[in-house]
Amino acid sequence: MNDVILLYGTNDFERERWDDLPELVERRGIVLSRKAGPRTPLPTDHAWDPVSVYASDDLTEEEFQELYEANRAHVAELNLKY
Repeated sequence: MNDVILLYGTNDFERERWDDLPELVERRGIVLSRKAGPRTPLPTDHAWDPVSVYASDDLTEEEFQELYEANRAHVAELNLKY
């Protein structure tokens, strides 16, 4: 099983668990692409499943990095060490 973070905007995200990790998915009428992962975080107080992050396929790498950073305060998985 994989932990999946879907980033739509600042403080606008969804967290899901998927078996398969397609390159592209459609949610809320937006095509999202897998921008990061799957990567398995280092254990903390418990073991983590692999994490993948999806965001709008239209975003440049720089725009994705800005969105990722803007959501770190709200999404625990974005702050884990890998």
